[in-house]
Amino acid sequence: MVRVFIASPFFNQEQIDRVQRLENALMRNPYVIDIFSARFHQFEQLKFGSKEWRRATFHNDLKFLRRADVVVAIHDFEGSNVDSGTAFEIGYAYAFQKPIILINEKGSPINLMLSDSLHAYLNRVEDVALYNFLQMPYIPYEGQVI
Repeated sequence: MVRVFIASPFFNQEQIDRVQRLENALMRNPYVIDIFSARFHQFEQLKFGSKEWRRATFHNDLKFLRRADVVVAIHDFEGSNVDSGTAFEIGYAYAFQKPIILINEKGSPINLMLSDSLHAYLNRVEDVALYNFLQMPYIPYEGQVI
């Protein structure tokens, strides 16, 4: 059984819908025992954007990233760039040698730093419901990089 950290933006309704589908797919996966999704850990008792809120959110994310067995990340562009928080979480996970599953439903090209750090590349959020987190099959990204 694995503990999963979800790295994903959740700033607009499309992103929230996508991360909700991911949470649901992970709940259906028989190999997943625990899921961390930052959208449920926003320290609402603290003022959003305050120094205290920023510190609590940052350190909580890092704690759960270190605790996770695997990171499942959603590739999603904001304007012309991938979400910087998600990119940071992927880099942090890679530095701790955590396997990274990257999901890119929009099919957009990905930065080579993401493509070459991932363990598995999926095109649909729902595919993670059937992914074997115990055997961790390697699924490389074969598309264009930027």
